[in-house]
Amino acid sequence: MGYRGVELKVLQADALRYSFDLLVLKHAQRSYGADERAVHIAGIDAKTLPIIGDSLLVKKPLGLAPRNLLFLGVEPIGSFSYRSIRDFSRRALAAAAGISPVVREISMTLHGLGFGLDETEAFESEVAGIVQALDSGKYPESLGTVSIVEQSPARANRMRGLLVGLLGSDDPGRKPTGPDANRIQRIASVGYDSASRPHAFVAMPFADSFEDVFYYGITRPVRAAGLLCERIDQVAFTGDIIIRMRERIASSAVVVADLSEANPNVYLEVGYAWGVNVPCILICNRKTDLKFDLQGQRCLFYGSIMELEKILSAELSKLLAEI
Repeated sequence: MGYRGVELKVLQADALRYSFDLLVLKHAQRSYGADERAVHIAGIDAKTLPIIGDSLLVKKPLGLAPRNLLFLGVEPIGSFSYRSIRDFSRRALAAAAGISPVVREISMTLHGLGFGLDETEAFESEVAGIVQALDSGKYPESLGTVSIVEQSPARANRMRGLLVGLLGSDDPGRKPTGPDANRIQRIASVGYDSASRPHAFVAMPFADSFEDVFYYGITRPVRAAGLLCERIDQVAFTGDIIIRMRERIASSAVVVADLSEANPNVYLEVGYAWGVNVPCILICNRKTDLKFDLQGQRCLFYGSIMELEKILSAELSKLLAEI
């Protein structure tokens, strides 16, 4: 997708194994995910990583394919929001303008998903920050491409669809249309107004076998109901993770909990939601027996993703009409 002469694209790859001019990573006052891997592989002293608002440029990082790494200091993960994502990508382009030699391709990963943020809202916030930087002229004059890099093929495909939705057609047989009035408004507001939007918190096992259940059986009806759809994709609930979990559950309009496989983290999340009086919609695959005291609770049983989407849509409509 072209915008102001710069190509914006989604690339399915490992960001640390692809030869970009510049890979920009966040440092949320601790290392997580891709930035943690980069610090470990390149042997970067964690004490040199930037505080909030600062940056660190690492040229020719050892053991990594990108020619330069740029770490941007951001707030701790418990405070990292959709607005933070938008500010991060805007800062990334502005900071790259002062790097020598010239930067032709900037890459970054998608942020916030492992810690509970909605995939669509997070991606669109990141793109909006890039567009904001391009509109303001605060980016390298040599810049030709900005890539958002994602390892998961399925997520990369979803992100490509979202990019088309924001910036217009990428059909090679048509000229790029550019953002229309609705898209322009979306780009102007996403990230800034996201905190005011109600959200659903999804409690479910973190396993590949549940990905289609989440993205098609749950996310579609949740977003169709006007809610952001958030979950925490972490196996171990400790430290920052459990603090984030508590905050996102307590502030949610509803918790949707998949009790299939009797995952202990899911039961923990349901118990916390009950404790803070957040309404819960319990769902379960028909192949699974409910465990513990939940056997006496109302639960929506599904046999297929299509069935789940239908019954969850109806339940959400009923619940949201009552609150």
